[in-house]
Amino acid sequence: MTGYGRAQGHYKEKTITVEIRSLNGKTTDIRCKLPLSYREKELELRKLVTDKALRGKFDLSISTDDNGTQSDACINKNLFITYYNQLKQLEGEMGIPPTDYVQAILRIPNVVQAEGSEMEEEEYKVIKKLTLEAIEGLTKFRAVEGEATKEDLRERVQEIERFRSGIEEFEVPRLERLKQRLQKNVQDFTQNTNLDRNRMEQEILFYMEKMDINEEQSRLAQHCIYFIEELDKEGDLKGRSLSFIAQEIGREINTMGAKAQFTDIQKLVVNMKNELEKIKEQLANIV
Repeated sequence: MTGYGRAQGHYKEKTITVEIRSLNGKTTDIRCKLPLSYREKELELRKLVTDKALRGKFDLSISTDDNGTQSDACINKNLFITYYNQLKQLEGEMGIPPTDYVQAILRIPNVVQAEGSEMEEEEYKVIKKLTLEAIEGLTKFRAVEGEATKEDLRERVQEIERFRSGIEEFEVPRLERLKQRLQKNVQDFTQNTNLDRNRMEQEILFYMEKMDINEEQSRLAQHCIYFIEELDKEGDLKGRSLSFIAQEIGREINTMGAKAQFTDIQKLVVNMKNELEKIKEQLANIV
């Protein structure tokens, strides 16, 4: 499910903000955007997410603000001298005109370092606490969304059951129409002096099978009940079982539509299919 969590705190003069977002996903996929000095703790931060959250794609972002304070910087003299000597040596070997290399060397990583740029243990404790708070906010967000999705699924299954119940009032006229069609076919056969009785019996059996949709209606009603029961069970990770039940519901609806051969029932079948498609879309959001 989608979700969002945010937490903010302070360490010394620094403001630290932790944000985490989630999208639907069948597996757990975590992307981290961290300040350079926090990279050493990335694996531990990832584990915090996997331990507390379920499946999905997560974006964990941590940002800092020094609130206008200036941090002292120092030059790594040994590293600076090493680069400078190597450049001067190349200058002589390759006949390069004398050049001022100071600015170029200062831009090389690790030549200039901010004092205190390494993360202190107390600072990590603050980061860990804020990360857990952000994850908790994300979890609550997902729980609220989950309840809304649950109620939407319940209403749509109840709609399918209501449409299924509506089929019953059309059973008598449907059977009467099929009966008339069967009688006409039998009459057409009997008018033929070379009557093939085996063919006539096959035709009768074929139409008799077409007439009966009671079993499909009964199974559909049971699937709807089972869906609601599964939906109300405690625990997570219901998406797969609910998807399986939805497939069974779809199978019964399709069979009823194929057998009905009656316009009013076909309309109800279309309505049930529409509700089922919306259910399948929602199930993609359930972990």
